Amino acid sequence: MKETLGAASGLVRLTFLVQNLYAEIGRGCDLTVAQAQMLCALTEDSLGMADLSATLGLERSSLTGLVDRAEHRGLVVREGDPSDRRVVKVTLTAAGADAVHKFHDQLTERLEKLVADLPATERERFTRTLGRLVTGVPAVFAD
Repeated sequence: MKETLGAASGLVRLTFLVQNLYAEIGRGCDLTVAQAQMLCALTEDSLGMADLSATLGLERSSLTGLVDRAEHRGLVVREGDPSDRRVVKVTLTAAGADAVHKFHDQLTERLEKLVADLPATERERFTRTLGRLVTGVPAVFAD
């Protein structure tokens, strides 16, 4: 008997699949899931702690610990914002950029393999549908 998969169940299972890949590849890159997510969020630009907290969905106290540990490892630095002394921005270091690019490349390769066997038209439809579903969600992982 063929299993019927509803949209909600399929999305939850897809979430688990992606989270497990994040964890597996993160371990191989010596990054926790939270560190990988943070580094991905910082790939394009520095972010203030408040913006980073909102992007990652973390309480500020949790984010402070995450940034502390990443800073201790040399992956990020905190910098003051010259236009607003109250703002502290988090910026990737060269080591952080190397780590996130390695992680990103490996994760992209694994995720692309998941849809590689789909016919091109189905893959394109899936990509368009995903685009509509994630409209308004922060872009923390660029292609």
